[in-house]
Amino acid sequence: MLTEYIEEALRRARYEIIDDDEPYYGEITELKGVWAAGKTLEECRESLKDTVEGWILVSIKKGIPIPKLGKYEVREVEEMAA
Repeated sequence: MLTEYIEEALRRARYEIIDDDEPYYGEITELKGVWAAGKTLEECRESLKDTVEGWILVSIKKGIPIPKLGKYEVREVEEMAA
């Protein structure tokens, strides 16, 4: 389920060319503060994927709500007693 959430986030990404150093910039507006840059579009996309993964981990650790994207959501699952 986490993989599908990340893939959905990347489908919602918006990319643009911004400068000469790392010309490609990408962001996912539904995920506050999630953006990345790269020398190529693929490098930018990979960096954005890593950023989404880290953002999810930090959000879970700090108890920050993670928005639902389409039919995908990340939520805490209670442990089942053995």
